[in-house]
Amino acid sequence: MYEQNKKIIAVIGWSILLCSCSIYEVAYTPPSTEYQKVQISSISRDCHHAASKARPIDNHTYTSHYANRKNFAKPTVSSISIEGINPMTTLFLKTSQQLDSMSPLMYASYLKPTGIEMVKVGGYSPDNGQTWEGFSPSPNFNSNLPYGYRRRVFPLFVDHTNGRLVRIVLSMDTPGLDPRAIESSIGLTAYYLRYRVSLDGGRTYLFDEPIIQKRHTKEKPFEGVYWGKNAIFMGDVGSQPLRTRAGEIIIPAQTTELGWDGKPFSPGGFAYINTVMIIGRWVDKNRLEWEISKPIVGDPAHSTRGMLEPTLAEGPDGRLLVVMRGSNGGSKDPQFKIPSYRWYSTSKDGGYHWSKPEPWIYDDGTPFYSPSSMSQLLNHSSGRIFWLGNINPSNSRGDLPRYPLVIGEVDPKTLRLMKNTLLVIDTKRPEEYDINLSHWWAFEDRLTHDIVVVGARHAQGYRSKTPWLWRVRVNISDGCD
Repeated sequence: MYEQNKKIIAVIGWSILLCSCSIYEVAYTPPSTEYQKVQISSISRDCHHAASKARPIDNHTYTSHYANRKNFAKPTVSSISIEGINPMTTLFLKTSQQLDSMSPLMYASYLKPTGIEMVKVGGYSPDNGQTWEGFSPSPNFNSNLPYGYRRRVFPLFVDHTNGRLVRIVLSMDTPGLDPRAIESSIGLTAYYLRYRVSLDGGRTYLFDEPIIQKRHTKEKPFEGVYWGKNAIFMGDVGSQPLRTRAGEIIIPAQTTELGWDGKPFSPGGFAYINTVMIIGRWVDKNRLEWEISKPIVGDPAHSTRGMLEPTLAEGPDGRLLVVMRGSNGGSKDPQFKIPSYRWYSTSKDGGYHWSKPEPWIYDDGTPFYSPSSMSQLLNHSSGRIFWLGNINPSNSRGDLPRYPLVIGEVDPKTLRLMKNTLLVIDTKRPEEYDINLSHWWAFEDRLTHDIVVVGARHAQGYRSKTPWLWRVRVNISDGCD
């Protein structure tokens, strides 16, 4: 089973960041009639964040954030169970609908500060996504490029204060790429980001330029990033840009950590990833001037792949919250004994400096398990922050299991996940051998204030998928405008 799953996953994903796993089962209850919560007992932990160390290599000084890390005290975790409870007072599953094809709402965003016009790459809807008009953005910056130089499509970001639309483009200028490769391990040294700006809803773009930190060069586009040696890139679709109240655009991104030898650091069989924030401010000619935050650095004793796929939200008091994917498994943890946590960090200065990463826990102080998978924070018009992701009833095994899919509210004071608001959106059914509830896109419907989750129910190994759409009703009468 180990080798079989490993081969299956390698075909469809980013092999260097994936690991093979066993399958867990949890009882399925039709989500339209029952609500569930995840209950986890206490944890003790003692975390210390060590200083970094640098040494020159090849006429460069590469910073190894791992250099002086101290091993964290090993946490002790007791059992976890999923129990049925009464319907939630905050969140209710309104619909769970199988579709004939992928919904056109996938990766859709609202075009203006108010109203129901929506936009996505190559599409416009005047009526809240009910009908769509297709178009070909111009100019076609990709037309003369070799295969693979421009990678996956991310949702568009619209700055609603000025109408500018920003498209972030994952790029990799590497000739001779295998056309069968969906995501290539070479990306860990070659990925970089470009951006395009449009003033007409994505129909035309003013330019296509690499994202480079102010006073930096292509060879060293950001502090700690070196062309051809380590990468800077976005995670999954949950890693969406955010405009802060201070007027800055923050891209939650990630970088491949370098070891002392100038090669990707790999303490446990995987490349090690750090979270960073790319921070932009509008300047002349509709361009953004870029800076970068201090990195959020994990410890291999607690996460074998680092801090990756960050998702970002701004709290009511202006603090920023980032929730990150961690992992266990790999050559240093073959039995998946490291607790499978989500990790979080906060910033009080607009994202330039961050607290040391800690396990993200419930508001009552108890922890929860979560697989190495994407998640998404969502600022709601009611003033609340919601989190969508996978929570497991026992310690996850690397990437799996990616069910159930849950949603819960973030406590505005502690920025922890509020346990009594958790709602199971979907999970594995008794007749299913496995299910992957990941790689979805969530947004707030402006007409109903529902949270719409667009995606698919993926079969084992992502070998097939069934398009799906879920709607979660938010009770905005409970202390909200």
